[in-house]
Amino acid sequence: MAESVTTNPFSTPWTSPFGLPPFESIAPEHYKPAFDKALVEQQAEIQAIAENPETATFGNTIEALEKSGATLKRVSAVFFNLAGSHTNPALQAIEREMAPLLAKHRNSIFMNEKLFTRVDALHKNRDGLSLTPEQARVLDRYRTIFVRAGAQLRGDSKTRLAAITERLATLGTQFSQNVLADETSYRLVIENEADLAGLPAFLREAAAQAAEEAGLPGKHIITLSRSSIEPFLQYSSQRDLREQAFKAWALRGDLGGKTDNKAIIAETVSLRAERAKLLGYETFADFKLSDTMAKTPDAVRNLLNAVWKPARARAMDERDDLQAQAQARGDNIVIEAWDWRYYAEQVRMAQHDLDEATIKPYFQLDRIIEAAFDTAHRLFGLSFKELKDFPRYHPDIRAWEVTDKAGAHVGVFIGDYFARPSKRSGAWMSSFRMQEKLTGDIRPIIINVMNFSKGGKGEPALLSFDDARTLFHEFGHALHGLLSNVTYPLLAGTSVSTDFVELPSQLYEHWLSQPDILRRYATHYKTGETIPEDLLNRLMAARNFNQGFATVEYLASAFVDIDLHSVTKVDDLDVGAFEKASLDKIGMPREIIMRHRTPHFAHVFSGDGYSSGYYSYMWSEVLDADAFNAFEESGNAFDPQTAEKLKRFIYAAGNLRDPAEAYVAFRGRLPTPDALLAKRGLVATPAA
Repeated sequence: MAESVTTNPFSTPWTSPFGLPPFESIAPEHYKPAFDKALVEQQAEIQAIAENPETATFGNTIEALEKSGATLKRVSAVFFNLAGSHTNPALQAIEREMAPLLAKHRNSIFMNEKLFTRVDALHKNRDGLSLTPEQARVLDRYRTIFVRAGAQLRGDSKTRLAAITERLATLGTQFSQNVLADETSYRLVIENEADLAGLPAFLREAAAQAAEEAGLPGKHIITLSRSSIEPFLQYSSQRDLREQAFKAWALRGDLGGKTDNKAIIAETVSLRAERAKLLGYETFADFKLSDTMAKTPDAVRNLLNAVWKPARARAMDERDDLQAQAQARGDNIVIEAWDWRYYAEQVRMAQHDLDEATIKPYFQLDRIIEAAFDTAHRLFGLSFKELKDFPRYHPDIRAWEVTDKAGAHVGVFIGDYFARPSKRSGAWMSSFRMQEKLTGDIRPIIINVMNFSKGGKGEPALLSFDDARTLFHEFGHALHGLLSNVTYPLLAGTSVSTDFVELPSQLYEHWLSQPDILRRYATHYKTGETIPEDLLNRLMAARNFNQGFATVEYLASAFVDIDLHSVTKVDDLDVGAFEKASLDKIGMPREIIMRHRTPHFAHVFSGDGYSSGYYSYMWSEVLDADAFNAFEESGNAFDPQTAEKLKRFIYAAGNLRDPAEAYVAFRGRLPTPDALLAKRGLVATPAA
């Protein structure tokens, strides 16, 4: 039985190992009182700073601001992590209630005129304050945050901006809950053998396990989790079922009922445009990008356009190959979006003698986790010891203590790997506690959340190569949090611009493809046999297979995102028509859809983290392709000197420097898109 509200776990010190949250003691009814108390507590702290009669100093203003809200950070970290990874109706109701209240609270801090006056005075006198470089960076970032939050506005403009941000918080919460509702409400139940035609053993076993967990033993279930739906689309020879499942996947948030997101999107885009105008920007994209590496929408479009033409041309060649494959099989069809993955798998087999059913037995989840850990050990000297007795919010989660070369404690890493109805789709990194030194040597608690399918009964979870790459990607983010070595919380870990934050994650993916990593960790789950050299060679040769498709579906989402947020006035936005017009403008192939269609584009509409910012993955890919070249140029993918510079200037540095400065400190220069195009196989490589 949960503890009573009178013994709220958030009101007492946590005695769990390494300060982990006591998940088993926290019940939904604890959150609201804890939030209420935390908000009052920080309001008092902020008032004391703002009303301080003493002249503003870095200590009594910036450091005091950094130390404020400790309880709120603790409550928010637990609540929002669980709201994404293990939610329920009670948590969703609290999330809807708290979203505008937390936005209002943030406004009360960053629109506080007296507080901003103190910050602004310090900023104007910064050269005379004898600040360390880190302190100067913190001061500069705080002033920027205040200004972008509307601290310089007055009167009706300030009141209106506050109302907008509160409303946007409500809309973002409802958007994400609608998408989750559509994802969890759909399941394709397969009841007869004929409808399993084409499905390999690993997918049948996972679908049988999903049915068992849903209380339908003896049947098979395909869900809208990417690790379920994508292999189904690859292998099912039942075209009608592929079409049915694909359309359910594509129409999340676009079903016309109470979970339809189009009205939410229209209002969100309108409010964002108005917000930008109030802050003195022509469009929301101009506002959002002014505080990134890209700086302007034109810079974003220049990158997207540079990649679009070769990517589209490659995708059209790929489509022709698929059509030829269908005809060769005697399938009298025209390739549609729900056919692409099915025939692509056959073409890959024909061109590379490679199919997912051959690869997957060599990619056990546990072994790929070990591979990610070993890579971190070889690059950065980290070691991982699994914890057995620790508090869990779900039986599936695992945790490891992370230590450095000297055996000193670095932090705790949590892995939550399997799909379930209570978890939103996708994969992400988050934290229950970030690193900082201002209030003591605070070590991080970092989590990776995935949506992999479980194996069949008694069988290990098997990953596709793309799944394995996702695991490495998110673990790259985790290392950005774990290795953080800063004093001030504002600058810790992943607290960097969106078009730089993907560099540590995307760069880390490169090590998965290193032959010595694969030879060591890609072992057959039944025989223990190392992946055969011939299969390894074919896997590496096929890395850029279907890359035109992958690049086009990603770029399409990035184009629609930047177009939506470049509008200056929004009256009754027809989201579907806008999406179509945006795609028509770039010549979107009929047979491919956006990776994230607008009605379920959570990156952009579940909050504004990646709004006008979905391009960031490609911007960071320009950086990561060039950054890995630094290791290749050394002749050693684990070169100690290059790894030390990478750790110092990228993984451990948080937001100590402007992103461009940080990259130049590591690499000596900024990159061009050339390495990206070569990495994706979108340019011909010169003959040796």
